[in-house]
Amino acid sequence: MIGTILLAVVIIILLILFFTFVPVGLWITAFFSGVKVRITTLIGMRLRRVVPNRIVNPMIKATKGGLNLDIDELEAHYLAGGNVNTLVDALIAAQRANIPLDFERAAAIDLAGRNVLEAVQVSVNPKVIETPKIAAVAKDGIEVIVIARVTVRANIERLVGGAGEETIIARVGEGIVTTVGSSDTHKAVLENPDSISYTVLQKGLDAGTAYEILSIDIADVDVGRNIGAKLQMDQAEADKKIAQAKAEERRAMAVAREQEMKAEVQAMNAKLVEAEAQVPLAIAQALREGNLGVMDYYNMKNLLADTDMRSSISKLTEENEPKKDNK
Repeated sequence: MIGTILLAVVIIILLILFFTFVPVGLWITAFFSGVKVRITTLIGMRLRRVVPNRIVNPMIKATKGGLNLDIDELEAHYLAGGNVNTLVDALIAAQRANIPLDFERAAAIDLAGRNVLEAVQVSVNPKVIETPKIAAVAKDGIEVIVIARVTVRANIERLVGGAGEETIIARVGEGIVTTVGSSDTHKAVLENPDSISYTVLQKGLDAGTAYEILSIDIADVDVGRNIGAKLQMDQAEADKKIAQAKAEERRAMAVAREQEMKAEVQAMNAKLVEAEAQVPLAIAQALREGNLGVMDYYNMKNLLADTDMRSSISKLTEENEPKKDNK
């Protein structure tokens, strides 16, 4: 009795392990879905650490969608890190939309990091990319702020190696800045915003990108700051500061020159005082040597006294003249 129970338990465990390791249920689903896959192939997927349902279920979807795919190619794409389910959905969508897309190209797009299904959908239904606010300055110095909507369609041929949305936005922004900057006045831009679209489209901005630009529509145009006036004010302020600095430099030089002149005058006065101090000594020496007589000395003293008197009278006269004028 106990042996029979143990045998039954062992058989149940073996069956559980068998059905866990061998996806019999998935094989049956594939068989009735028209997908020819051997049970040994599913076991091999287990040994290669590939989840069988991630290969078989997309294979069933592809078969029902009318695609003729090789299960080994799907497994290789899975092992390479690709998204098999998205790849099959993209192939089915491309077939329904009559877009020429083979398995190799779709696998390359998926492995390149792009969403191949989204690319097919954008090829069928173009999407709109809205640029941020782009500021440009016209020739009259007025800032113009522009928002554009770019309608693009995915180019399947250039998805591998082609630039993305960021490049489209950057190129459109460059075209807007160029167009506004070449306008004589900001009013010309406000009156004809379609001139921006026309000029930008003529530049072929979609070259080397994964998209084809269908149209560029100007969504909004606003007037910003008066950049020209602000630059003139800044220049005037800078010129003012330069003039003030030069004036301060000239004032400092004048003060320094004045100080030098005062020093020179003081030196001359010092020399004069020194020379005057030598006069009495020279007169005494002349008297001793007989070169100057006593009467000559007194005559000179009288002359000096007369000169001092005349100077005093002259000063008194100058002081009294304004008082007479006031009367």
